[in-house]
Amino acid sequence: MATIQAVPNREQLDQYKERLLQLKKERNAIILAHYYMRAEVQEVADYIGDSFGLAQKAKDTDADVILFCGVHFMAESAKILNPNKIVLMPDERSGCPMADMVTGEGLRKLKAEHPNATVVAYVNTSAEVKAETDICCTSSNALKVINSVESDEIIWVPDKNLGHYVSQFTDKKMIIWQGYCNTHDLLTPEEVLALKAEYPDAPIVVHPECRPEVVALGDYVGSTTGILKYCRESDFKNYIVATEEGVRYMLEKESPEKTFHFASRYMVCPNMKVHNVKKMVRALETMQPQIEVDPEVAEKARRSLDRMLEIVPK
Repeated sequence: MATIQAVPNREQLDQYKERLLQLKKERNAIILAHYYMRAEVQEVADYIGDSFGLAQKAKDTDADVILFCGVHFMAESAKILNPNKIVLMPDERSGCPMADMVTGEGLRKLKAEHPNATVVAYVNTSAEVKAETDICCTSSNALKVINSVESDEIIWVPDKNLGHYVSQFTDKKMIIWQGYCNTHDLLTPEEVLALKAEYPDAPIVVHPECRPEVVALGDYVGSTTGILKYCRESDFKNYIVATEEGVRYMLEKESPEKTFHFASRYMVCPNMKVHNVKKMVRALETMQPQIEVDPEVAEKARRSLDRMLEIVPK
């Protein structure tokens, strides 16, 4: 697992940002960042989003270079959708343990056991797994994607918690892979209820990658984008937030008059936090590390991503 590095002081940070803007212009680059990035990364991004929004933006951009601040599977998806563009990642060690919990070989074996099933894969998967997938989805569109396919039998990979949540709203049979997000799965109901006792009027907003018993406590359950929208449009002054702590940056930016109480101080994804502005500058200076995907794998994987984007347009 990558090591989280210290944040530079404000003077250094300003220097890095100035150089980054210069390089971005020279390279005709766009900076895409996930909501779980450090605040310093989100501050300089051209677009901040969840996995679905980032996939859309990656496909639509006319930039020559995509500097992708997220975990590896996200940058892979950007490359799959833009085979002729350069996709850079500030630190290519930024992986996703949940994505690593399912392999192409394992999925092929499961498909052989259920030949009539449609494979729906959360985008939190490798290119190899996407190549074995019929259609991808994200937490924001999973139910719509599942209901769009003709088959009544779904192989769902890899997140068991999101799979359990979605299964409650469909009559389709779901064969659920037993993967999970290390960060979200840490949270316990006891932690949430302790905060609720302290702030009884605060609604609980939960990402469906959390355990089912945590999700059951939610007043609102949804993707990061959904959580942001709910908090932005609701009239409450306090919120109990059950998701990765990087979302705090956008929550406070969009609703500075509100207070957000994160359910656990341990809900920090170290893989997301490995990126910083210094590494972003280095990536654009050296044009490395570049993300590459085997063309044959990419062609198969692209179909599953394109189907998702067709089913759930902008």
